Amino acid sequence: MIARFQSIYDIANLCAKKGLTQAVLCPGSRCAPLTLAFTRHPNIQCRTISDERSAAFIALGISQQLKQPAILLCTSGTAACNFSPAVAEAYFSKRPLVVFTADRPTEWIGQQDGQTIFQTDVFGKHVKKSYQLPQEYEHQDNVWAITRMVNEAINFSRQEPQGPVHINVPFREPLYPAANEQVFFSDAIRVMEDNASPGTLDDSQKKLISDAWFQFHNVLLVAGQLDFDEPITHSLNRFFSIHNVPIVGDIISNLHPIEKTVRHADLFLGQCPEEILKTLKPDLLITFGDSTISKNLKLFLRKYKPAEHWHIQHAGFVADTFQSITKIIRTSPVHFFDFLSSIPQQNNFETQKQNNYNKLWEVEERRACRVLNEYFPCDDLGELELVKEIIGNVPPGSNLHVANSMSVRYANFIGLTSHQHTIKVFANRGTSGIDGCTSTSIGHSLTSNIPNVLVTGDLAFFYDRNAFWHNYALPHFRALVLNNHGGIIFKMIDGPGDVPEAKEYFITDQRLNAKNLCNEFGIEYLKVDNRRKLKNVVRDFFEFDGKPKLLELESDLMMNKKIFDNLKQKIRKSYEL
Repeated sequence: MIARFQSIYDIANLCAKKGLTQAVLCPGSRCAPLTLAFTRHPNIQCRTISDERSAAFIALGISQQLKQPAILLCTSGTAACNFSPAVAEAYFSKRPLVVFTADRPTEWIGQQDGQTIFQTDVFGKHVKKSYQLPQEYEHQDNVWAITRMVNEAINFSRQEPQGPVHINVPFREPLYPAANEQVFFSDAIRVMEDNASPGTLDDSQKKLISDAWFQFHNVLLVAGQLDFDEPITHSLNRFFSIHNVPIVGDIISNLHPIEKTVRHADLFLGQCPEEILKTLKPDLLITFGDSTISKNLKLFLRKYKPAEHWHIQHAGFVADTFQSITKIIRTSPVHFFDFLSSIPQQNNFETQKQNNYNKLWEVEERRACRVLNEYFPCDDLGELELVKEIIGNVPPGSNLHVANSMSVRYANFIGLTSHQHTIKVFANRGTSGIDGCTSTSIGHSLTSNIPNVLVTGDLAFFYDRNAFWHNYALPHFRALVLNNHGGIIFKMIDGPGDVPEAKEYFITDQRLNAKNLCNEFGIEYLKVDNRRKLKNVVRDFFEFDGKPKLLELESDLMMNKKIFDNLKQKIRKSYEL
């Protein structure tokens, strides 16, 4: 007997044939035909997560880790709405997800039938494309349409820029197989391949770039968020050795393997005098990658605009973050910088100007590093110093995850060195929300056998506590929770910290600590409250003995603000010497 849902069951087989092997499934009945298809397919690893919001961020983490689209599935109704934060993050951070939402038949929408909402296009502009499958599955034209649309959706999620796609699937009851009905997968399933363009430079682009290149002698490279990528690292190392162009990169740019990367621009650009800022102004700015953390870098480049600004991006919409783009060059960073490296350096006065410009950035970077190293230890053990200690001890080959708000900024102030070249950095900076930072790191931990180390604040951590509400082991997971009992960033930025409503409505004072949560979810709890314990606690934290661990620092918000303000003051004073 051929199954009534055969074309739906074959969706799982099509996903597997196209390399989608990881599925995050949320419990529900309306989605039963797809749930059975995915769970019974031998080449798809399925996990069930009860909280849809957490499930979606876990799928996002899986996509980040494996660099492949992850499958995400929920039942009908508001379950789909809970996917929205992670779908938006995936869209803006260019991560591929294939999101399936089960639905009621069309005629029952708006008729007070249970778990029924308007699901068509429920994610709006935050998906690359939405698809509505036919609600009758047996006619051959519908079988063809289902196969075609799922092929297209998966291909589209992978096309540059990558991102999430949505497939809404209406189901009629009965939803479960009959007693004599077998769930099997058709052998002859059509796979539609879509081969991406390599993004190489053509001859006309090369001539345009080479003709313009030697017109500039204060050239600056700024890298936004990038995945860890050895070809990019190799290409930029070679480019720097030939052309001596300063490379500015936040911690999320993953350029720490390059020894000459300017890692601490956020520290010194906000503190150095106007006359130095003027000397750092580029006449050609070259950017690549996505968002930058540093507000000081953004303000600097918006004020001291270059004569030309080239942005390197293979495909997709380009954001004009620094308000200065003059050329968009449609290629990959590797192809672009490899081509520039093929242009021989000219040994003349103009070349010396570029060398001098690079030295100006090197001087400021060394100044920031020197002040940072001399500043610690402080009188009190605060959050910034603990982040420095943890980042300095992250095991080689680990993933370092930084949650949003102050956690990612602390990590950026500290930075990674070129000696830590095997560490990969991840952060949800597409939308920069705190809502799924822990769940995303859990997605990585579920699909890798390497240490996954999360640095997070208390609000982000407790907001996403359902990241641990599942039955899967996390032996390599480590979390540092910086618990100042509120949102410290609202004390750090101008405005909210000075109004009388700050404590209750902005900082959001809270009294929790993580000990009970650790007991509830079987996580080993470690606490540090003074410097005497620090070395031993950090050693225990990074001992991998088969169970997840959490290290918590409970500290005073105002003390941490004072430590941070004093560091900025030290940098300012360094210019007076």
